[in-house]
Amino acid sequence: MNFTSPRRRFARAAVAGLALTGLLCACGGSDSGDTGDSKASGPVTLPFWGWANGQEAVVKAFNASHKDVQLKYTKVTDQLTMQKQLTNAVKAGNAPCLVQNTAEYVTSWVSQGALADITQYVEGEKTEFNAGSWAGAQVQGKLYGVPTSSSPNFTIYRTDIFQKYGIEAPTTWDDFIAAGKELKKHGVKITNYAGEDPSTLEVMAMQAGAHWYTIDGNSWKVDFQDAGTLKAAEVIQEIIDNDLNAKLSFADYAAVQRNYDNGSTATRQISTWQMAGMVQNFTKSFGKWALSPWPTFKGEAAKTPAGTNLTGSVTLVTEQCEHQEQAAEAALWMSTDPGAVKTMASPETGNGVMPALADSDAYVGEAVSEKLLGSNYEPAQKVVKDSLGTVTTDWTFGPDWTAMFTEMQSGWAKVVNKEQKVTDLLAHMQEWTVDDLKSRGISVKG
Repeated sequence: MNFTSPRRRFARAAVAGLALTGLLCACGGSDSGDTGDSKASGPVTLPFWGWANGQEAVVKAFNASHKDVQLKYTKVTDQLTMQKQLTNAVKAGNAPCLVQNTAEYVTSWVSQGALADITQYVEGEKTEFNAGSWAGAQVQGKLYGVPTSSSPNFTIYRTDIFQKYGIEAPTTWDDFIAAGKELKKHGVKITNYAGEDPSTLEVMAMQAGAHWYTIDGNSWKVDFQDAGTLKAAEVIQEIIDNDLNAKLSFADYAAVQRNYDNGSTATRQISTWQMAGMVQNFTKSFGKWALSPWPTFKGEAAKTPAGTNLTGSVTLVTEQCEHQEQAAEAALWMSTDPGAVKTMASPETGNGVMPALADSDAYVGEAVSEKLLGSNYEPAQKVVKDSLGTVTTDWTFGPDWTAMFTEMQSGWAKVVNKEQKVTDLLAHMQEWTVDDLKSRGISVKG
């Protein structure tokens, strides 16, 4: 799947409305309200941290059109660096007002009391956004940020290589494995599994109907070994056992891109934003790529994971911000202003992300690269639009997602290197996650 890059995505998915504050932490979750500074007199400056290409241009446009509120932008290296720097800033009491982030981290930050409840400032704009993205900014029915992007998911593949060896674009995972076995005969890998990136397992489990975290009464229920997860694990294991995957780390991002550009690996399961990296790094294969729907499990209807919505991004407002209302309004502007949305949607000027808006069809042409796809550009737009209608909406991120994912990363590397099976990793994660939640004083079943 290869979702990690220097601008790591992770996922829009629905963060279920959690019924009890105690589900987040032993002492109760954040319940930030009005800071008492709903409208400060005079111009205010709002520090804003992000990592996405195009944000500087959006901030410049915002500042040019607003006299009383100005954004001060700081570019952070990537998604993981953001979590570390924000942790330090929260502890030091100098967190920025606005933070780019993705949906899977929202619950964790709320449980630490780091985010402001901005429901009163933004709830009236609900109809402007698609339902899944809107849910991704919520915890316990309260809004802690404004959605910025959604993530249609699909397969991108090398048409010249597939045509050369008489292979059709895979429609099922069985087809995908069969195509991988044929490509292997010719020295070509069908996919790349980076050893540091277990999002492959996450999104395939999500597609298969898995639920690693759910709410059961007053407790969290943890299940890394349900039927959906095991179905996904079987596909992944067959790909690894048959050496159908490359094992290139995104630590050398340029090398990964050269691998695709040279035709050493023939497909990726991605979203629009990852196409930007391809456009910016390729030199040889422009016009030789096409899109096809995300493969399905045999006998099942089309269903795409929401995990990459990752860049299901959100602009979060922190509890330490002194101007929370202005911050919320600035976040809304960045997500809805037509010029700002167009800037971020383009892989040339922004990150190639699909907006989180309820009506985003007009931006598909911006988010999909004609340079990369050539004559396949027009049919690709239909693939993108169709994928938005099959996205998983019932996935829940747990309150220790960051720690859990970090633990999974080390085990995933062993899976990719054939030092353990996918099922071994899942058994470990089941035990580890239950113990971790208990250590945090969180009620858990599993």
